[in-house]
Amino acid sequence: MITTLVIGGASLIVIGLVVGFLLFSRRKSGGSKSGSALASSLSNEKMKSDIILNTIVDGVMLLDDEQAIQLFNPAAGTITGWEPKEAIGLDYKAVLQLIDDKGIQLDALSDPISKSFSQKITVHDRSTYLQTRSKSILSMDISISPLLDDKGEPRGVVVVFRDISEERKQEAQRADFISTASHEMRTPVAAIEGYLALALNEKVSRVDEKARSFLEKAHESTKHLGELFQDLLTSAKAEDGRLTNHPAVVEMSEFLETLTDGLKFSAQKKGLGVEFVLGSQDSIIDASSTNVVKPLYYVHVDPERVSEVITNIFDNAVKYTESGKVTVGLTGDENVVQVRVADTGPGIPTSDVSHLFQKFYRVDNSATRTIGGTGLGLFICRKIIEMYSGRIWVESEIGKGSTFFINIPRVTREQAEQLKRNESVQLPHISAPGSSI
Repeated sequence: MITTLVIGGASLIVIGLVVGFLLFSRRKSGGSKSGSALASSLSNEKMKSDIILNTIVDGVMLLDDEQAIQLFNPAAGTITGWEPKEAIGLDYKAVLQLIDDKGIQLDALSDPISKSFSQKITVHDRSTYLQTRSKSILSMDISISPLLDDKGEPRGVVVVFRDISEERKQEAQRADFISTASHEMRTPVAAIEGYLALALNEKVSRVDEKARSFLEKAHESTKHLGELFQDLLTSAKAEDGRLTNHPAVVEMSEFLETLTDGLKFSAQKKGLGVEFVLGSQDSIIDASSTNVVKPLYYVHVDPERVSEVITNIFDNAVKYTESGKVTVGLTGDENVVQVRVADTGPGIPTSDVSHLFQKFYRVDNSATRTIGGTGLGLFICRKIIEMYSGRIWVESEIGKGSTFFINIPRVTREQAEQLKRNESVQLPHISAPGSSI
């Protein structure tokens, strides 16, 4: 039996069609005779699948366990410049030439299709470019879902891709407007904030208590406005792929322990405890012990970006937790490194959990109204984690606190060493024609 990890939306329909096509082919090739009604039904289902796969605008490829193309619909041919009959049987890399924003061909660790094969996970990528047969450069949205057998081994993958070059241009125009507007507005706001700070400085000016309270409120409002403009800039860059990103090999246990040590002071000021733990909640390793061999959790990420995500979640936990502690945990398996940040706060209503990472969404309760915020922090966190084909989510129960989870693909020691060697070699950068990043 073949199972599949799916992405959702249109990709779910396409993958379902491909799996149906596979089942039909296997039953037909098996030569079983279960009656004309069944044969007719299967034939009709295949006809429906063929019609849809031949008319949709998304490119669809089915690769076998040797990464050779077994299905290549007309839209895939239109996007890549290859005739479907020419592409069938070829290694996908000969047809789908994936490059980065510098025009450099992706290696096995960066190629989302290779990643899906090797790690047996669903991958969704919007940062990759395609060099077509005619040498044109297209911006791509690619979803890859592995087809696994009963033993969890890949029988192949389904690749669904589309050209988003025009979308990228429109996103860039919107982002440019937001960036320009935010920058122009941030400048006078910064000046106002500076003057208010001077007015509140007793060495510079003297004001009575009533006037001081007004000035303090104005100062806090301008600070909040400045944060909003900064978050708008960051979210615009996150949406169109312009966030600066310099991935490097990071060993997460050492990285996270150091980061937690630097963050604990804000929690301690509020009287909250902070702890860092290694291992799952059922099998915790003593992180302070020198006699225990600690596992090495390597990932390939920009440490500044991941630090930004964890800091944001930790700060939120401190803001909304009145008593108890904040726990930062790290665990993983052979494919994934998992970070968790747990608090003993009031918890999040079930109806809000599924919307928490949407832009401008804020839980509407007395705590959020008192503390304030832009509603962009968790949206930016999600975008950053998705840059590394990761996942972020939250589990919460009212009155018992919340736990935020971050999953990032794990790299082996051998892969980490190879990546470090690659990072030490300065490769020539070739600008991708038509690239706006």
